Amino acid sequence: MIAQFPKVRTSFSLQSMLQDRERMLDSLMNNLKGMVYCCLFDEQWSMVFVSEGCLGLTGYAPGEVLNNRLISYEALTYEDDRERVRQRIDEAVETGDQFELEYRIRHADGRICWVLERGSPLYNDEGEVEALEGFIQDITLRKHSEQVAQEAEERYRSIFDNAIEGIYQTSPDGKYLNFNPALARIYGYESPDALYQGISDIQSQLYVQPGKRDEFVALMREYGQILNFEAQVYRKDGKVIWISENAREVRDPDGSLLFYEGTVEDITERKNYERLIEYQATHDALTGLPNRTLMADRLQQCISFAERYGNKLAVAFVDLDHFKLINDSMGHQAGDQLLVTMAQRLTACVRDSDTVVRLGGDEFVLLLTSLQKVEDISQSMQRVLAAVAQPCAIQGREFVTSCSIGISLYPDDGREANTLLKHADSAMFKAKQSGRNNFQFFTSELNRLLTDRLDLEYRMRRAIENEEFVLYYQPKVRFSDGRICGAEALIRWHPPGEDMISPMSFIPVAEETGLIEEIGQWVLLTACHMAAYLKKTLGTVFPIAVNVSPRQFRQLNLVRTVELALYESGLDPACLELEITEGTLVHDTGLFVKTLQDLKAMGVELAIDDFGTGYSSMAYLKDFPVDRLKIDKAFVGNLENEPTNIAILKAIIALGHSLDLKVVAEGVETPYQQAFLHGIGCDELQGYIFSRPLPAQAFAELLQPLKKAG
Repeated sequence: MIAQFPKVRTSFSLQSMLQDRERMLDSLMNNLKGMVYCCLFDEQWSMVFVSEGCLGLTGYAPGEVLNNRLISYEALTYEDDRERVRQRIDEAVETGDQFELEYRIRHADGRICWVLERGSPLYNDEGEVEALEGFIQDITLRKHSEQVAQEAEERYRSIFDNAIEGIYQTSPDGKYLNFNPALARIYGYESPDALYQGISDIQSQLYVQPGKRDEFVALMREYGQILNFEAQVYRKDGKVIWISENAREVRDPDGSLLFYEGTVEDITERKNYERLIEYQATHDALTGLPNRTLMADRLQQCISFAERYGNKLAVAFVDLDHFKLINDSMGHQAGDQLLVTMAQRLTACVRDSDTVVRLGGDEFVLLLTSLQKVEDISQSMQRVLAAVAQPCAIQGREFVTSCSIGISLYPDDGREANTLLKHADSAMFKAKQSGRNNFQFFTSELNRLLTDRLDLEYRMRRAIENEEFVLYYQPKVRFSDGRICGAEALIRWHPPGEDMISPMSFIPVAEETGLIEEIGQWVLLTACHMAAYLKKTLGTVFPIAVNVSPRQFRQLNLVRTVELALYESGLDPACLELEITEGTLVHDTGLFVKTLQDLKAMGVELAIDDFGTGYSSMAYLKDFPVDRLKIDKAFVGNLENEPTNIAILKAIIALGHSLDLKVVAEGVETPYQQAFLHGIGCDELQGYIFSRPLPAQAFAELLQPLKKAG
């Protein structure tokens, strides 16, 4: 059964319905944001109907636009757009189609607004166009947004095209989708098209390291982006460069991966600079050898390798002999040339698996790996000694130098890098003491001796602070009358609660470490005060001799130091005698003579100590302004059993007298020695036969008879 709907009786007449419809249409048009219109197809677009939206759209009330009462719609249309609008509407009229176009109008307040017009022509019965009807709405905001978007796109395109960095999009399987000209230039291609044609598979055609693209993709899957991904890539010409990439995933709204996009920067220059900086930080600038920094890493690697395979490792500490003399006499340029030559020779003496290191100055270290027996090391060191000792031509002159080598073994002499280096250094010191130009292996006994030496140096520094040093005085006696005519000040070290430490033990260490300079100044000043006291007590000049070490004598301020000591003590210069070791003459005789002359001009006495044991030139001796020669006790001791020394003693005394110098014999201990020296004309003696060195108080008491005699 079909449902029957009841009939509804309307209360509206047809006229009422039409009126309601008209009101509804009016209301609808008035509520639209825009203007409904009907205009004549004439030159002015004369409006015959406009909706209330005219005011919002144009700024003019409908009555002002209708029939061009105040302004025509043609006049509202922006001048530059009028011809285009007319042409488009003419085309629609000819075809009978609807038209849609965007153009600008000038608002009543002077603003330029964009409008969208949709309309169609109206024809009469004869098919002629009588009017146009349509709807015009304001699209200024949309056009502004489009313009902003267009400008942004243009800016992006400009940035994209002109960027220095490469910009790209790639598919997940490694193909380029889009990229800018900079990327093409980085990879050596003349255009983006050439790059697109040249690289179809990034992994196989671009990355140098196999699997680098897989690493890139794996990081992307894990993190969704990559920062500073560095890799080596091939340019079109085959050259390898370094690049750094920053990239991210791009996915669609459903989360599916679309592509990767990112940037590429050529960092080849930076990587080269980093390599240069790293090289400079780990290699010696002069020789190009690994330096101390790199040695620490290499040595640790060598230790690990030796431990893993059960091999021996040798650490050889090489120090050039007398390099300082060449460097000082010929200048640093000659010294540098010598070091470069020695570095080349040392490198030629070892295998490719070994390492030659320059620590600094004239010190080198050899790391010799995979050794089976000590004999292999000895043969290598013999080669090194022979190679270093070959003549070396520098600045037109030929030099011959040698080296001293100390060797420590892993694991015999230590399992740590610092221990092996320290023990090799200790063994090198032993090689120096053994006459140089040799090599020595580290031993536990050597370690004990060097440890004792370091302890002695430490205690010596404390001794200066704690005033543990004292001066003893050994008298000098004239042969002619047997009277005391002076004394020599001798340093002694007496730590509290301990036995006296022999000068033979600590003076060499003080000389090597430079402590002799501070100790020497103390000795000089203390002796000057003692001499001043004795002169005042005895009422006559009583000279005290002070030894000046070779290191002290080479000080440029020695003369000034002596002047200050004399001034501070108030001592008559005639009461001070300075004894200079003959061996000092080996270094710069001209400077030696100048210093002696300056000291002599002050009025002090001068003596050459240990005469006959050094290497002084007799040709210079006549120019030395000295007062005494002191014969070394090596020629006096055991004179009874070594008659060969007689000729030497006679020659020294004759030489001294011929130069008008007094001659003093040291170490006289027996009546025979005293009688013999007196018989051959020696002037003074010093030795146990008369007195051992005495403390200051005891020595002053010994001199009391001189006061009474005076």
